[in-house]
Amino acid sequence: MVAKAIDFRATYVRRVIDDELDELFAQLPALLLDGPKGVGKTSTATQRCRSIRRLDVPAEREIVQADPAIIGRDAAPLLIDEWQRVPEVFDAVRRLVDVDPTGGRFLLTGSAPTTQTHSGAGRVTTLRMRPLCLYERRPASEGVSFRTLLAGSAAVEGRSEFTLTDYAEEIGAGGFPAMRHLSGRPRDRQLDSYIDRIVDHDLPEAGFNVRRPATVLAWLRAYAAATATTTSWDKIRDSATSGIDDKPARTTTQPYIELLTALRILDPIPAWIPSNNHLNSLTGAPKHHLVDPALAARLVRVSASQLLTGAGPSAAIPRDGTFLGGLFESLAALSVRTFAQNCDARVSHLRTKGGRHEVDFVVEVDGGGVVAIEVKLSAAVNDTHVSHLHWLRGELGETCIDAVVLNTGPEAYRRRDGIAVVPLALLLP
Repeated sequence: MVAKAIDFRATYVRRVIDDELDELFAQLPALLLDGPKGVGKTSTATQRCRSIRRLDVPAEREIVQADPAIIGRDAAPLLIDEWQRVPEVFDAVRRLVDVDPTGGRFLLTGSAPTTQTHSGAGRVTTLRMRPLCLYERRPASEGVSFRTLLAGSAAVEGRSEFTLTDYAEEIGAGGFPAMRHLSGRPRDRQLDSYIDRIVDHDLPEAGFNVRRPATVLAWLRAYAAATATTTSWDKIRDSATSGIDDKPARTTTQPYIELLTALRILDPIPAWIPSNNHLNSLTGAPKHHLVDPALAARLVRVSASQLLTGAGPSAAIPRDGTFLGGLFESLAALSVRTFAQNCDARVSHLRTKGGRHEVDFVVEVDGGGVVAIEVKLSAAVNDTHVSHLHWLRGELGETCIDAVVLNTGPEAYRRRDGIAVVPLALLLP
């Protein structure tokens, strides 16, 4: 049976990041949960705080604006929600931590960038929070532990009844907790509203004058069409303005990239830059991902059922394979990045010049060891699917701790060549 979806309305459900928070907040005085709107930052922070300052409430914001140091009188731990509404409160936290660095004093949450604060280095520690990964939505009772893969000691076993249809439906459903109970048109309208708010509210609040909202939306649709590719920014711009002779200058579109990345709406995977081996023909282009594949699917107006028929965006963005395959890779990226952060590992992608060799995720642990991961929209894994993993393993030798294919199949196992085959639904923290 496919793991039952969790109802996030009933009560708080622990996330992978909760384990990290429990460990860090016991000793660190101030933590900032950094992520886009709607991923559950406030709900998670509320679980471990005695006092709350909600700075999106005008009356509470006015008090803190008048005297930011007033937060020093609140019972700890204190949650400062939407802290960027009063940027001076960040400096107040920093000064209070300088006086008393006792662990577990302040949790800050917010979803908008600001340049009006001093650095919190050494005082405020940032934790990235993303939408629900597949495990958090539908936890499997058995599977393959990501942590043991990084340790080189993974037991690769377990069976899953997740089908391709289930994966497509999860791509469309998204990982925003407050939307998980929605389906059909209500969910589509909520996703549309989320996207519109980015353009109509979040970008202006961050200081960007959106003179033509339709232009920004067209750029977002083109970016969504480029999901899981390394398409150049110029090609994305050209796709967004197809049929228009007078293309906007790069200086016009660059603010979109910078602010949407700062708002955590764009969540690209950086190119891997190894520090201690002879790989010298790698490209530096990031691989494009939105924070949630549901946003990408909605931006290009493709439903789960349409994805299963091979439908994709109308934008002319070249890619290998189907758009569903790109979105499945984006869904996999949520799990890999969530679990990697919990293990203090870093996630990159690898592509050689000319695209001769590509590896979807290179997960690097302290000390330089890596786990190489390929993502395949396939129930069966053949020799062609693992050719890039064999190449990288040959290049890295013992530095390559393990090699993995995440797929849509029914069972986890190791191939005779030692490569682990793991259905995405069976990947556990």
